Amino acid sequence: MARRSRHRGSDRQLHGVLVLHKPEGPTSAACLERVKRVCGQPRIGHAGTLDPLATGVLVVLLGQATKLSNYLTGADKTYVGELELGRTTDTYDIQGTETSRADWSSLTPETVAAAVTAWQDDTTQEVPAYSAAKHQGEPLYKLAREGRDAPVKVKEITIYEAEAVTLDLPRCIFRVRCSAGAYVRSLVHSLGIRLGCGAVMTALTRTQSHPFTLDMAVSLDDILAEPERLGERIIPLEHALPHWPRVALDARQAEELKRSGRLPWEAGTTDAQAFAPGQRALFLDQHGKALGLMETGIEKTGGAAVWTVLRGLWEA
Repeated sequence: MARRSRHRGSDRQLHGVLVLHKPEGPTSAACLERVKRVCGQPRIGHAGTLDPLATGVLVVLLGQATKLSNYLTGADKTYVGELELGRTTDTYDIQGTETSRADWSSLTPETVAAAVTAWQDDTTQEVPAYSAAKHQGEPLYKLAREGRDAPVKVKEITIYEAEAVTLDLPRCIFRVRCSAGAYVRSLVHSLGIRLGCGAVMTALTRTQSHPFTLDMAVSLDDILAEPERLGERIIPLEHALPHWPRVALDARQAEELKRSGRLPWEAGTTDAQAFAPGQRALFLDQHGKALGLMETGIEKTGGAAVWTVLRGLWEA
């Protein structure tokens, strides 16, 4: 990934992406609150939460980078986890209350490995009762804790890859790459149902939230111990979407973009590139700093092909 930059400006708010290595235990919200308080970052968000049990990549958005949330939250995720056969809990993970036990001893490693691989056939899953998904404005976990009824919610998912990495029954270490929002503990629970003995997730690490990987992550302890180094640990806006095309503008074009919120299509293309509505790119100013996320379209008046701002990233 590209270089990291120090904060520029007179205030304390930084602008960029912090790849945090979330520890086991605290919620994602609690981790963000600690960074916000200790590092003095009033504008802070994330691009996808992790359960308290889970560790690994938590993409933290600072300042203007909070505007990137919609373009990072939907990225696919990769996890390495561990499950244990023969028992279930109300949360589908080891932190919940045990609800059943069953014999798993007739299962072979080959059978369990095949059941993990079969996750790739799943296109929907039930949302766990203990989750942050909402019903009539209230999180499901709150309704569950209070003993109130809530409808079973089903969501569409895509499992791109799934494999058993290590089998030492009743435990299995697995790797899965899935669409955003998929609940890995629900995959484990469904595997237990299919095998007839139940299963519970005992550990989970997010190794990638595309395009950010675990080897880029900084531990929460390190961040809190040295808040003065936060600026050098963030990925600046101009490098926060490496999978997007980048367009460099000259000074005149940059000022026109900030003034009108649009530019002629030719400003961001080459002669060989064909126009199509919906093309997207990250536009940079003459100094290489992020100006905005842009998209091609047709003006309603006049029918000209133009780039328009999806999200402006320049500082006022």
